[in-house]
Amino acid sequence: MKTVQISLNSIDKVKAFVNDITKFDNDFDLVSGRYVIDAKSIMGIFSLDLSKPIDLSIHAEENLDEILEILKPYMI
Repeated sequence: MKTVQISLNSIDKVKAFVNDITKFDNDFDLVSGRYVIDAKSIMGIFSLDLSKPIDLSIHAEENLDEILEILKPYMI
């Protein structure tokens, strides 16, 4: 598992982020304070405070480099 900080500070960014990670079969969790949300849930993402950076937990081993490459535009 790897954790990175991301920023999703616009509606377009959230939509693009969800579209990008749904291409993978791996599990992704967004952690904001005491809340843990499935990162593939667009409604769940909008329940978070998007003005602050969010921790993304990536539950992957094999294709981690490919995932991190796709996540570069969102990472802080």
